[in-house]
Amino acid sequence: MSDLSTQTAPETGETTRMNMIQAINSAMDVVMARDPDVVVMGEDVGYFGGVFRATAGLQKKYGKTRVFDTPITECGIIGVAVGMGAYGLRPVPEIQFADYIYPALDQLVSEAARLRYRSAGEFTAPITVRSPFGGGIFGGQTHSQSPEGIFTHVSGIKTVIPATPYDAKGLLIAAIEDNDPVLFFEPKRIYNGPFNGHWDRPAENWSKHPGGEVPTGYYKIPLGKAATVRAGEAVTILCYGTMVHVCAAVVADLGVDAEIIDLRTLVPLDIEAIEASVKKTGRCMIVHEATRTGGYGAELSALVQERCFYHLEAPIARVTGFDTPYPHSLEWAYFPGPVRIGQALKTLLKDA
Repeated sequence: MSDLSTQTAPETGETTRMNMIQAINSAMDVVMARDPDVVVMGEDVGYFGGVFRATAGLQKKYGKTRVFDTPITECGIIGVAVGMGAYGLRPVPEIQFADYIYPALDQLVSEAARLRYRSAGEFTAPITVRSPFGGGIFGGQTHSQSPEGIFTHVSGIKTVIPATPYDAKGLLIAAIEDNDPVLFFEPKRIYNGPFNGHWDRPAENWSKHPGGEVPTGYYKIPLGKAATVRAGEAVTILCYGTMVHVCAAVVADLGVDAEIIDLRTLVPLDIEAIEASVKKTGRCMIVHEATRTGGYGAELSALVQERCFYHLEAPIARVTGFDTPYPHSLEWAYFPGPVRIGQALKTLLKDA
């Protein structure tokens, strides 16, 4: 399996090995130290340090006025964050699981996304909503959903999904410093590093993967820039989050000359990188964990068809979650895994 933590080399400065949780914590720490207007808020993010420990130690370091717990009211959390952003702060609210974000939908869509436009630029909503998303931790129907496609439809909101610790820190810093609302979805299946075992079934125990080399200080990765995880000539694979690791493992096992593009940000999208890759390879496969119908892969497929139609040598393929409510007992069958991805690749390349 490819070690994706080495795909993006750290820049200058001191580095240390971090998993994604540690990198996210480090990002908030670094930005809070630089900017007193950054505040962290959410359910259990203070003294407890978050259900996944992403905010551990921040309240002790920065105090209860900058890292504080909220009531269990997602609508209230985001509503307050929008007001704080309009006032001049940079709130970083956490929604404990992405499944719980729906009560806050009206605040995100009707207030945060529109504030800059409805005020003719007088006010902004520089909020970064962090939330663990996706399955793989045996969380069942209410702790495992992938709702990114809902928010990519909303003009005025940016959507970011990292796949490595290095990217998680650099993208989160960029998101917090952005003047528009950003949804920062964190694939919790790889919070502690990719599984060392198989990607098509649960590991016997959680991986103690050492993570990746991450600068301890300040750096940013610009939003809207994809990463080429693996260069290739035969087919382009578009993916993000956990699926980047799954696709890399399948390609390595099959020995396919695939180019793997980690989108990193869904909105804004690096369509130029996608277009260049597909025009080079002539084939495209899209992989995401969310359900198929209305999923972000449908938008990617339409964009590729519009821009690359005369370069395509085969129909665009999609490998996704199924159009069912999230199946607790069958989640590892629900995920796009080596079998389904491998079959799709073989079909796509059969006449190559």
